Amino acid sequence: MTTKPGKPLPHLTPTGTCWCGCAKKVGAGSFFAPGHDKVAEAALLAAEYGSSVAQLLHAHGYGPGHSVSARAVAEGVWRKCPSCAYVGAPASIANHTRRGHAPAPTEQV
Repeated sequence: MTTKPGKPLPHLTPTGTCWCGCAKKVGAGSFFAPGHDKVAEAALLAAEYGSSVAQLLHAHGYGPGHSVSARAVAEGVWRKCPSCAYVGAPASIANHTRRGHAPAPTEQV
């Protein structure tokens, strides 16, 4: 079970039906039909926060004085690029590093 500080997250089980509410059947182990995770995310943001990411962040106590990105890094679910200030999920860091940074110079003997 994934946990957040002081708040365990429940174990969720896919049901075979898309969780966005469209009622499409999905494969074993899937919660959503392809792309429908983003549909559900956008619908939740619209229904709960007026489609405003700023409102979402504010409702959870984040903003200019309290960085959600810094918290993700501190909790180990995101990482910081070793060469710059970029932060993101491990796969994002790998892509960023491949595209944004030259390989480290090799030592000349």
